[in-house]
Amino acid sequence: MNKFLFAILIFISIILISVGSFFSCTPTGKRIWNNYWHDVQQADDNTRYENRKEVEDTCRSMISSYNADKLTYLQYKDSDNELEQSWAQSAKMRANQTASTYNNYILKNNYIFEENVPSDIYMNLPYL
Repeated sequence: MNKFLFAILIFISIILISVGSFFSCTPTGKRIWNNYWHDVQQADDNTRYENRKEVEDTCRSMISSYNADKLTYLQYKDSDNELEQSWAQSAKMRANQTASTYNNYILKNNYIFEENVPSDIYMNLPYL
């Protein structure tokens, strides 16, 4: 009986060491492990209200900044005054930078919305 239990213990130990080695030492094992924990993290993020609220608030603030710079640009772009034209160009650069940052932010966080995007959040901000 002791030999049988010892053999089962050795067999289980070999299995555990093999599985541990597979997940820690092989690229396929690492990929499976990382994909699993990525999916767990995404599920956690999808169900957390705080994360959704933070993403929505960040999007709204970027949209507000973008709209302010866009309006400044539209107001001064056709001006005869050189100073006002420089304001327009500065506003255009800020608006385009904000649009770029916003579009990247949405790409990284679009899984949080799960096809349920609030009406005041855009999936893309156009460049000027």
